[in-house]
Amino acid sequence: MKILLLGGTAWLGYTVAQTAVESGHEVTCLARGEGVPDGATLIRADRDDDNALAAVSADQWDAVIDVARQPFHVRRAVRDLRDMAERYIFVSSVNVYASHKDTGADEDAKRLPPLEAERMSAPDDYGPAKVACEDAVLDAFGPERSVVARVGLIGGPGDPSGRTTYWVRRFAEPSNDAGAVLVQDTPELPTALIDVRDLATWLLHVAEMKTSGIFNAGGDPVPFPEHIEAARLVAHHEGPVVHAPEQWLLEQGVNQWSGERSLPLWLADRDWYGLNARSNRRAVEAGLALRALHTTLADILTSELPLSSADKPASGLTNAEEAHLLDKLISQTATNTSNSL
Repeated sequence: MKILLLGGTAWLGYTVAQTAVESGHEVTCLARGEGVPDGATLIRADRDDDNALAAVSADQWDAVIDVARQPFHVRRAVRDLRDMAERYIFVSSVNVYASHKDTGADEDAKRLPPLEAERMSAPDDYGPAKVACEDAVLDAFGPERSVVARVGLIGGPGDPSGRTTYWVRRFAEPSNDAGAVLVQDTPELPTALIDVRDLATWLLHVAEMKTSGIFNAGGDPVPFPEHIEAARLVAHHEGPVVHAPEQWLLEQGVNQWSGERSLPLWLADRDWYGLNARSNRRAVEAGLALRALHTTLADILTSELPLSSADKPASGLTNAEEAHLLDKLISQTATNTSNSL
């Protein structure tokens, strides 16, 4: 196939391009950055420019794969490629949904209103911006020539966010001599990740099969304790696991989900539990194949640098931060126990 990838130099785009080349496809990447896989053609362009797609809009394409988040980028792309591409595959997000309260919700769930502005101006615009991008694709290509992949948490080797790499790395490298690891006490919290390699393979599969439709492309939900146990087994961790109450963590200024001084994947608000527990049945029926969680975690461990190699991990606690919190929690617990006797 002749595939145009709008992107190709960042993590997901690069993995898609690499997988496509290895599958024997002719791949052209239009991107602002540098560095595409061997075998792919790079066309440098800034999609902020109105004529950014001039170099590719005169060619015929079997499929276009777009990972954009800015509505005006997508509107310009579908305008220029509507008559030149057989199929448009847009990588959206489960953040388009208006509510994440219900677990098991499918693609028919209500979406947020589309962003009215042409571009995002704040992080909270992300979901509405992706809604506007979806609408642009469907309006230009129609449901029969479009794929909208609403992706959940993407994980695996090279995850730049650190959300899916922190736990297995932390269990492999505890911050203290006792080998203790601090985790939030959330026995019912769902977690789900889709390996970036599985997502890339499936995006190409729907292109090859000329599939159309809207899909939740996410991993299978597993409870947080199950995720933690898989990370421990892969890391051969034998130290204690110290469970911290959520309210105590919030009082200590520990952040949720991702970023500095966080416990990745943690969501304290139960109304957000559905974010990682949406139905992926349609995508599985359309050929999505998911590798086992422990396989992804094992590959992370063999490909990632240790936590101690960075002063600040992209997500999670530094060694010093975790050790301090562990000491404080253990000390307070011992004091409370003594006072109750």
